[in-house]
Amino acid sequence: MLCEPWSTDRFELGEGLRWQGRDLLMVDILTGRLLGLDPLVPGPAEVLATLHVPLGAVAPVLGRPGEYVAAAGTGVALLGGDSSPRWLARPEAGAAAPMRMNDGCCDPRGRFWAGSMAYDGTPGAGSVYRTDPDGTVTRVIEGYTVPNGPAFTADGARMYLADSAEGRIDAYEVSPGGEPGARTVFARVGEGSPDGMQVDAEGHLWVAVWGAGRVHRYDPGGALERVVRLPAAQPTSVCVVDTPEPRLFVASAAIGLGHAGPCDGALFSIPVDVSAPAAQPFGGHP
Repeated sequence: MLCEPWSTDRFELGEGLRWQGRDLLMVDILTGRLLGLDPLVPGPAEVLATLHVPLGAVAPVLGRPGEYVAAAGTGVALLGGDSSPRWLARPEAGAAAPMRMNDGCCDPRGRFWAGSMAYDGTPGAGSVYRTDPDGTVTRVIEGYTVPNGPAFTADGARMYLADSAEGRIDAYEVSPGGEPGARTVFARVGEGSPDGMQVDAEGHLWVAVWGAGRVHRYDPGGALERVVRLPAAQPTSVCVVDTPEPRLFVASAAIGLGHAGPCDGALFSIPVDVSAPAAQPFGGHP
């Protein structure tokens, strides 16, 4: 399977890949940058916004081109054309350990789900927050160390959530009102750590495996169906783009590597045989 860098860019902590129309969005977390790339033509990333706080992930706002809901700094904000965040809530601002927001995405009902983590990796300090379309931010899950994902099935009834520090991928049944049920263990990763995830059109879960240079694809029962190997040690995020033929994009990170290789921190593109939906938009906020 051919796997090649999509551009000459190398990212410190590239994450949050999302397909939106003709654009492929991603972030470089610690530099606070929101980036856009063309998923059809290889080339350098365009900087769409730069924040003065870490930027974990974004989702487009429904009906508002160029506006995004973002997991950023210690909370959730709306980003517009001027790049200045309009904060909906900063629930981790007063935490005992210094915290930042991490990965996030929208479910099919337009709610934005995002996790938080401690800079020093304090066990169990992380939480998951749900932002409803009216802008209300609610803590819905606690006790994770490094929450990653989440990812949702097409009907929104199941959410996958990784705890990278524990090497574990969990599954939650989610009520129509957005309440997660009991946690069940979906899969465990023996080498490396599960990071960003996406559910494809066949209901399989793609998972970037940090530290192992691989992407895993799991069937809905949790069995490992496929392994894609990469020339980068730290894959962080996955996104299948279906234009005009399906390609799997994988972001990676160079942070923490004493001797980074030529492809560490690159964005990769790999032909695949399955499609996936575009990023779900946030339901909007008055």
